[in-house]
Amino acid sequence: MPIATVNPANGETLRTFDALDEQETERRLSAAHRAFRAHRATGFAERARLLSRAADLLDEDQQDIARTMTTEMGKPVKAARAEAAKCAKAMRWYAANAERLLADEHPDDTDVKDSGAARALVRYRPLGVVLAVMPWNFPLWQVMRFAAPALMAGNTGLLKHASNVPQTALYIEDLFTRAGFPAGCFQTLLIGSGAVEAVLRDPRVAAATLTGSEPAGRAVASVAGDEVKKTVLELGGSDPYLVLPSADVDKAAETAVTARVQNNGQSCIAAKRFIVHADVYDAFAERFTAGMRALTVGDPLEESTDVGPLSSEQGRTDLEELVEDALAEGATALCGGGRPEGLDRGWFYEPTVLAGITPAMRVHREETFGPVATLYRVADLDEAVELANDTPFGLSSNVWTRDQGEMDRCVRDLEAGGVFFNGMTASHPALPFGGVKRSGYGRELAGHGIREFCNATTVWYGPAPDAR
Repeated sequence: MPIATVNPANGETLRTFDALDEQETERRLSAAHRAFRAHRATGFAERARLLSRAADLLDEDQQDIARTMTTEMGKPVKAARAEAAKCAKAMRWYAANAERLLADEHPDDTDVKDSGAARALVRYRPLGVVLAVMPWNFPLWQVMRFAAPALMAGNTGLLKHASNVPQTALYIEDLFTRAGFPAGCFQTLLIGSGAVEAVLRDPRVAAATLTGSEPAGRAVASVAGDEVKKTVLELGGSDPYLVLPSADVDKAAETAVTARVQNNGQSCIAAKRFIVHADVYDAFAERFTAGMRALTVGDPLEESTDVGPLSSEQGRTDLEELVEDALAEGATALCGGGRPEGLDRGWFYEPTVLAGITPAMRVHREETFGPVATLYRVADLDEAVELANDTPFGLSSNVWTRDQGEMDRCVRDLEAGGVFFNGMTASHPALPFGGVKRSGYGRELAGHGIREFCNATTVWYGPAPDAR
């Protein structure tokens, strides 16, 4: 895949970039390693000052970087501005909280006395250079939720971004440079996917984090495992959205529309499978379908647009094949089901609701990465939970109910990294984010995320020698 900005709203190639050669890649690896030796010795106050300055600059750049993201991958520009604002918020959160999150831990003396220690503690030390392999769908947020905690912990970063968002990738490096981070602290590698293995195997790279597809995650995890290097993986998702009899159906249906089509439906944590109790199924289906049908599909640079194009022609083709298979196997399209009229130049797809889904359909097992929802009718909570878990993924989940017993049951039984009640799944800097099963492992954000790329070091002090 060429490294290029191709506008998904019209298919035009706007800029192309040459991949780094081996010599330049080596120079950047060396710079990252040198920077780590110095950056790890700086104090939290200095790191916080630099990260806060980067957040201020991002706020100043919000309009421009939002247009860049929209032009590169197609999200509505109003959503792109919100993404930039969210990044600045997370940067400030880590600037304010990293020192607390990484404070020394002091076991009670009575717990360690039989080890012979006069005292002992746990200190979190940075691992070193971390390679980040990141996707195009949230081209700023996915990177920043790694970069902010990694830099505050004292690590340095190398970014291998998706090849269709090179301008966003270069912007991020420039942002940290303008904020005053020393040379080499955070660098972008404009390289193809075939060059990732050599970088990951380099002994100066200590660990890797990847957000992306399951095949990409398996490839990085395999190489990292061979090298015995730490990884964090956030992969695909097919999140269930349960609506139970006590739910506020109007609010559940309204939120369901946003939960499904956020980022043009191209989000790992978007709700994708809508599992509705028979008692409220008809009411929910009517309201949800009406909301999906009412969305405005069009130019993502227009403020009135709700849903822009998919990021690539191949992405639309993949989505079309899933829908066509479902319809051929007996599903019904309550709305959508094809390309919108009058938008022939870009990679647009109609917001779609499919009902009558069965396990024979590919859409039942595979992730739909676009504005397509699948709707299921269930008889009771047992069937809802069983269906929710009938997926190889386990990223997050959504449940609408006012019944505390049902809430407790869902927290216990849903196989997911998150359970969100009476609202939609969203990431927040203060809450850990990640999944189980084929959605990956490890956590981003919160204290859990910043500690993923730290060495939890046991520090043991023996009794002081007798004075002479």
